[in-house]
Amino acid sequence: MRITDLKCAIIGDHPVVRICTDEGIDGFGQAEFYKPFLKPQILQLRESILGADPTDVERVMLRIRQRGAFKPFGSAVSAIEMALWDVAGHAAGVPVHKLLGGKVRDRVRVYNGGVRFPLDGHEPEHYAADVRRMLDRPEGFTMIKQPIGFHSPMKSEVAGFHYGEPSGPGLHGILERGRITERGMDHIVACVEAMKEAAGDGVGLALDCGPGWMFNDALRFARRVEHLDLLWLEDLLAGDYTPWTHAELYRDLTARTTTPIHTGEQIYLRQNFKPLIEGRAVSVVGPDPADVGGIAELKWIAEYADLHGIMMAPHGVANGLLGLAALVQVSATLPGNFIAFECPVAQPAWWSEIVEGLPDPIVTDGFVDVQTAPGMGARLIPEAAERHLSEDDRDFFA
Repeated sequence: MRITDLKCAIIGDHPVVRICTDEGIDGFGQAEFYKPFLKPQILQLRESILGADPTDVERVMLRIRQRGAFKPFGSAVSAIEMALWDVAGHAAGVPVHKLLGGKVRDRVRVYNGGVRFPLDGHEPEHYAADVRRMLDRPEGFTMIKQPIGFHSPMKSEVAGFHYGEPSGPGLHGILERGRITERGMDHIVACVEAMKEAAGDGVGLALDCGPGWMFNDALRFARRVEHLDLLWLEDLLAGDYTPWTHAELYRDLTARTTTPIHTGEQIYLRQNFKPLIEGRAVSVVGPDPADVGGIAELKWIAEYADLHGIMMAPHGVANGLLGLAALVQVSATLPGNFIAFECPVAQPAWWSEIVEGLPDPIVTDGFVDVQTAPGMGARLIPEAAERHLSEDDRDFFA
């Protein structure tokens, strides 16, 4: 089998990769809906993989892996990697998890980071009400993640929250850093306490915090919420779109609090997780398969983290339904350090009408059943997806 073409279409702001072969088997991969600008980068890799056997996934990846970088520039390589596994699964007539060593669980726990409601305000009662709305959802989430602090409007909507100033527009909103005021720290702790009271002891609460925190503020905050038994504090010091890890600062933070510390969504490749894992700099790592280099890369990181006593909670909120299928396949194979993955949502909502193969409903009691169909277990429906193609992408399914 040989690769005859690599195509990319923007479908609902998601860059979608299609790998075509001379045996009529194709495979799909999907990147975040935040990244429609990736199409040229994906297509630049076309010549490098033409003629290769797509079922030799690692051999193909050796041709392109060095051409990625920290988020968002590892996404092109990552989407191609997932499409290769989709081809390989269909060629072998087995689900991808069989090719990754087989599943160790029949259903995979997810956490909610994508089902959101407009906040009515930024006081503790508003955050508590938001948690209750999430818990009323039919998915039955057993874990939820809430953005707070520098990863939320709180930094600008709460008067006197911190001493810093906006540093200008960034890829993911306004970038701000600064020393948090006493008022701001008391406010954020009160909001977290209100959310935890609303969640109770049967639902895990994680916080997406930044980046943007000064080290001393991060340590003060982590210690002040130790009594709440949170799942983790995410990206306090680096993360999201920062092209570095600050492993030495994270190590100092993690060693001085019992609150679990989490980072990793922006990191590309296993090599860049080494200082975090080998230094035991965090309690939880959260690579995103659509940024880290793909699902095999994520599995390697999970296994290495497990050897060092570090937990795994993959990121993926904006990866779409094809990305969700990929997360299910790889998460089914991960060792016991796996906690849950961040459940992607259909964005726009009509994505659920152009993908087949996923469970209906997708999430039940906070879990997704592992699909056993060949490949990733979910496929685009060409005749439905074609209605959402631009003129430039009309030949995507040809």
